[in-house]
Amino acid sequence: MAVKLKPLISVSNFSFFSSKNIPISFPNFKFQSSVTAMATSYETYNFKLKPKVIDSHLHVWASPEEAAEKYPYYPGQEPTLPGNVDFLLKNMGEAGVDGALIVQPINHKFDHSLVTSVLKKYPSKFVGCCLANPAEDGSGVKQLEDLVLKDGYGAVRFNPYLWPSGQQMTNEVGRALFSKAGELGVPVGFMCMKGLNLHIAEIKELCTDFPSTIVILDHFAFCKPPINEEEKEVFSALLELSKFPQVYVKFSALFRISRKSFPYDDTSQILSQVVSTYGANRVMWGSDFPFVVPECGYVGAKEAVSLNANQINLSSSDLEWIMGRTVMQLFQDSWIAS
Repeated sequence: MAVKLKPLISVSNFSFFSSKNIPISFPNFKFQSSVTAMATSYETYNFKLKPKVIDSHLHVWASPEEAAEKYPYYPGQEPTLPGNVDFLLKNMGEAGVDGALIVQPINHKFDHSLVTSVLKKYPSKFVGCCLANPAEDGSGVKQLEDLVLKDGYGAVRFNPYLWPSGQQMTNEVGRALFSKAGELGVPVGFMCMKGLNLHIAEIKELCTDFPSTIVILDHFAFCKPPINEEEKEVFSALLELSKFPQVYVKFSALFRISRKSFPYDDTSQILSQVVSTYGANRVMWGSDFPFVVPECGYVGAKEAVSLNANQINLSSSDLEWIMGRTVMQLFQDSWIAS
């Protein structure tokens, strides 16, 4: 069943926590007869259930044997690391991670059959994020609809480097895809691998024109801890995107955004600023498995967040949001039985 998200409802004027006021948003919450009823229901969910650890960003792809038999790699995108689901489950078990959002890997490009098979085999363990196809004929819009409604994907990734040469994500096809995502109630994840500054105008335009479409910025929008004026301006742009209430941030793939080795402690201050600006309930942890495995290991990817949180005296409540509650808030019908 596809995960559906409702337009964002901000209830920032209501305090659900006695220790700290955290604006809570319910993009996928069926609005009840009163705000009081909604708050009571969410408090019950929030405090009576044991907090789960959910990885908001990882990939799986076929083993060489699976690729040869049923799930071929896209030509030229053969992986150099193991990333099959059995290897993933082993790592998740060792790290104590309860569930994850699987992002369609470039290794299979627009062939989602491998990831779809994993979602169907482990429906309480994983949610899928498909890859938007920005083909000029607009066929990707129907593909997105089918992946959500027929195969149960709960999010979609915009990779700007897959758009036709010279075109932007705000072209006619991009706007149609972004609008369709909002209509279907699935968040759009942006991968700004070559720099947020290259795509900030497009993201702002799409957020402004389609405010009901939820947005997730992968890997801190690839903003490293700033060390010069240009980088400070780009990081400020990331913070300014918080004015759009539908924007969330992944504190993920720390090895990609840090200039240091494990535990990537130079990311602690930018984490502090993002939490202060967005609120912990709009920030989520992700590992970027399997790429993280040779960097610090999957267990290390999880531990690095706690170590950085300790450096900035992040509250245990905020840490729980980042480690699972934020992503569970976005996909509220998921991971219940994991």
